[in-house]
Amino acid sequence: MEAAQNDKRVLLLTGDHGYALFDEFRRSCPDQYINAGIAEQNMVGVAAGLAKAGFRPVVYGLSAFVPVRVLEQIKIDVCYEKLPVIFTGDGAGLVYSTLGTSHQSFEDIACLRAVPHIDILSPCDAHELTACMRSAFAQAGPVYMRMGKADLGAVHEALPDLECGKLLRVLDGDHPVTLVATGSMVKAAQTLGRELGASVWSAPWIKPLDTTQLSSIAAGTRAIITLEEHSVVGGLGGAVLEALAEAGPRPVLRVGIGEQFSLTCGSHAHAMREHRIDLESVRQRIAPFVAKWQAA
Repeated sequence: MEAAQNDKRVLLLTGDHGYALFDEFRRSCPDQYINAGIAEQNMVGVAAGLAKAGFRPVVYGLSAFVPVRVLEQIKIDVCYEKLPVIFTGDGAGLVYSTLGTSHQSFEDIACLRAVPHIDILSPCDAHELTACMRSAFAQAGPVYMRMGKADLGAVHEALPDLECGKLLRVLDGDHPVTLVATGSMVKAAQTLGRELGASVWSAPWIKPLDTTQLSSIAAGTRAIITLEEHSVVGGLGGAVLEALAEAGPRPVLRVGIGEQFSLTCGSHAHAMREHRIDLESVRQRIAPFVAKWQAA
């Protein structure tokens, strides 16, 4: 809303949901709000046209639909021409747990990482969210911002200084294993880091990743654990592995969602336990890896 009030070119598009969420925006900037209806593919095409006409569209949707349902339109309509469209995927991961697999999204990062010319942001708290939104508006091309709704509280004490591709230090530690997490899992990594005395880094920028910084972090540790509320295939863990394989390998344990859909419905906490990415399950999953490198 701040961006729209300061720049009449900023437009907000939504696919017929989030009314209460946008009530204040519609009162403040009624001419900058477009309800595109339940037609997400068309909404992306409209956003692309508006971007070509000089506007700065922000496309809002649940991450199961934006970007997953509209992947082709993002690829061809927006990324092919490097248009400055911001996509916000809300409820990423397992947050819409009660609505089942159709509304859960743990493949969105993987889908978009392979598409050229789009940045991927994944904030862990309100401070990172604000910094990421400002960074998104500063970009000249397409951006996808992945947002959860777990409301786990603050990780940072103030607005962080966000630089393109860089990780943010959350905790300092001297343990031989370092934790790198993104989104909702940064809070769990913070807790585990305190228990272990390990360094913890947040990855608000998934694509691109600053490989120079990542290599420097890897050089100062024996092994790395990545944590994400996303598939272990093609997400943060995959990006870290790919970067380190070229820059200087380190053992990496990827903690995320495995090769399965949700089989039951329940609370977000229930879904996290089912996929073994709740705090206690993660603690158990990483224990053998931590012990191995602690003893090395």
